[in-house]
Amino acid sequence: MAKESVIVATRPARLGSGGRPTRKEAVRRDARLLDVATKLFMERGFDGTSIDAVAVTAGMSKPTVYARYRDKRDLFTAVLRATIQRRLAPLSAAAAAAKVNPKSVERTLHGLSRHLLAHASTPEVVMLRRTLAAQTVQFPEVAKLGYEEGWLRGVRAIATLLQQFADRGQIKIDDPAIAADLFLSLVLGNTEKLHVIATRPKIQEQRRVAAVKLFLNGVSPR
Repeated sequence: MAKESVIVATRPARLGSGGRPTRKEAVRRDARLLDVATKLFMERGFDGTSIDAVAVTAGMSKPTVYARYRDKRDLFTAVLRATIQRRLAPLSAAAAAAKVNPKSVERTLHGLSRHLLAHASTPEVVMLRRTLAAQTVQFPEVAKLGYEEGWLRGVRAIATLLQQFADRGQIKIDDPAIAADLFLSLVLGNTEKLHVIATRPKIQEQRRVAAVKLFLNGVSPR
């Protein structure tokens, strides 16, 4: 009796189930990795956070983490970049909105200052600043990154916004970058003092309004 042949259909391995992850899965995995790392760095500081802890909390293997980041410093730098990008979002949005839909200078700067203070007072940003300050000596390049991609990019975004108002004759400024730097300094002030003031909303709002008013008095056309 002829032996029946059995044909077994083979299926390609499903991506994400032991095989190579799909692009969507990789993006989702990287986002989770950064979220977990951010939380741990904020809670434990740089020295108190390990790649082991990040991997376990994120539900990943250490090789998976190291395939994305060379070491803990590289991961911390990525966390810093991501946080800085979120901090810059209100600045870029304000500049773009003012260009497309012009509003009064006063209204725009009040709205922008509210966004800046709200974001700068969040626990994530406060803890990141403290962690960054604690690592300035050990990792000066990370501190430089925070200054260049945080403060200086914020200055450039606001300078663009102020130049648009100056071009319309709504304000008078000699140097948009200097004016933008002064605006940020007036609104945010000392970062540690800002954290304390944030616990007293009424005082924070009074200070914000006074800062915008002082700036407007200095740039109003005579």
